[in-house]
Amino acid sequence: MSERIDLFKVTEVELVYITDRRDFDRPVVTNPDLAHQIFRENWREGTMELVESFYVMFLDNAKGVKGLAEISKGGATATIVDPKMIFAYAIKSAANSILLAHNHPSGNTKPSSADISLTKRLNEGGKLLGIPVDDHLILTPGGYTSLRNKGLF
Repeated sequence: MSERIDLFKVTEVELVYITDRRDFDRPVVTNPDLAHQIFRENWREGTMELVESFYVMFLDNAKGVKGLAEISKGGATATIVDPKMIFAYAIKSAANSILLAHNHPSGNTKPSSADISLTKRLNEGGKLLGIPVDDHLILTPGGYTSLRNKGLF
């Protein structure tokens, strides 16, 4: 006897964004230095020189920070970044733009060709969705680099 399958029952998908901050409490990111400070302050402690991680900051239309997420954590020299995950978070938080950041445990702030290629790809995806990439920072224990300031995307 075969089991009956109800083809009309499907899983409901729901988007929810809950914040415990009022809009006027949000830090406003007006330059790469401030973005760098926020990322660094919220980076998982003890990992900057150990493993490569990728974070995204989600901004409202006034550049106020709606939230921040660690998208991926990898090994000593690389991490895998899934663009779908970045934009899923961005859409869920109703972000108007995003800031990207990852670290180089080596201490080298120079962007690799893979860093530049990923940034361009995410920038194009963001344009299609109306969620532009404002900048991509590379953090090291001793400083950071802004790919936007270097004209790399």
